[in-house]
Amino acid sequence: MGPLCHSRPIMPFTLSPLHDTIGVCSTNALIEEVTTFVCHLLPPILCYFVMAVLAIMPQTRTIRLVLCLVMVLLTLRAAFPMDISLKITERKFHHNLVFLQVWMFVTTAGAISWTMARKPPVRQLRPVNSTPSTLMDALDLVSNFRGYGWDWSRGVHFPRETRPSNHGGFIFYTILSAAAHAFAFGILNTAIRSFSLASFGTLSGGPILDDTRPFLHRAIRVCFPVGHGDISGGSIFDESLPLHLRFLRLSVISTLAFVWIYVGLQMLYDSCTILSMLILEKTQPNGLPSLTPRGSPPLTDFWGRRWHQLLRRTLLVLGGYPLSSILGRAGTVIRALLASAVFHHVELTALNSNSEFWRILVGFGMMALGIIMEDVFKDVTGRTVRGLAGWVWTMGWIVLWGNVMVDAFARAGSFGFPTPIDLVLPVRKLVEYPVTEFDNLLRAIPSVLVAWNITIA
Repeated sequence: MGPLCHSRPIMPFTLSPLHDTIGVCSTNALIEEVTTFVCHLLPPILCYFVMAVLAIMPQTRTIRLVLCLVMVLLTLRAAFPMDISLKITERKFHHNLVFLQVWMFVTTAGAISWTMARKPPVRQLRPVNSTPSTLMDALDLVSNFRGYGWDWSRGVHFPRETRPSNHGGFIFYTILSAAAHAFAFGILNTAIRSFSLASFGTLSGGPILDDTRPFLHRAIRVCFPVGHGDISGGSIFDESLPLHLRFLRLSVISTLAFVWIYVGLQMLYDSCTILSMLILEKTQPNGLPSLTPRGSPPLTDFWGRRWHQLLRRTLLVLGGYPLSSILGRAGTVIRALLASAVFHHVELTALNSNSEFWRILVGFGMMALGIIMEDVFKDVTGRTVRGLAGWVWTMGWIVLWGNVMVDAFARAGSFGFPTPIDLVLPVRKLVEYPVTEFDNLLRAIPSVLVAWNITIA
């Protein structure tokens, strides 16, 4: 067997003492052979499925308590030290981030919630003409983040369905939606990177794409990238600009980033919807509710009912309960958004081990403060934050403190990866040109004002 470790650690804090206990090396294990997958990733996957089977069976709580501890240790053993990017820097975001760290958080929360449940979850909605099956119920349980069709989904918001109700129309609509959001994702990614090509558009190994190469060569490089090195990001804060222009530039980048995240989530959800209808027994469109994580006032609705739809159970479980018992509603808000901050920091740590936690903590902490302020406003006035004033408040608060969060993503290198849009040079140039011209205009304004003897505080 080839070497299983390389020198760049993925876990810079808190959990290194567990290495010897759970049997992992102190640096990233590289999946270079099938045996590595079998030894590291397959055990927690199987354990998670067994936990789901036991969860829907009565009188299994003792077994679940023991198995939950094993599950957590196996997940830590697999997720924190593993690096399945095969030393390919451009793949770190997709592989480490999505398949390991995020998966670890979600599965751990699921295992803990099933363990602590006093009674088995009950499936209330099944596909037409299907018969009850423990294995199929368990398969649905492990793939159902929102609990749709289960009794534990109480309190979860499911958006009103707008897609076609017939099978063929639903599939066609979902495929078109996935393609449209994938295209928008690429356009937005290119636009964000165009604000700072030196920081967002390259890795430490050099340019991502070589426009002098033929199209086929560039396509292969995106699908099967080569090259090594660490991921290097850049800040969206430009200290050379005056405060007002700096904030304008920050706000534009942050707004693009939030839309980028939205279309990315929708693209991923559409893809998983199609896969579910093909593999699982969810052959009826009504078994796959819409996602639509778009924003709306107030902040409570924005975070609680929309953006945290898929992570609601994860954040509430991993956030813990002491703060809720002490501070009530405010404690619930704080623990959920604190868990979200940790969740996103682990994402960024998977991408760049030098990621700083305080930026994410400040961003999500201020979101919690905003929600608490809305609750106080409602208690004092008896009204909720709605209408035009609600939109201004919600979007203003999100953009203001979202700048700090987006800067954390930028510094970790989240925007420094190519998409298929980058392969099409005319389209890429069409996106890059207006963005870079706008950025150059912002940088030219101070010089113009000085030439005209105009001073803006």
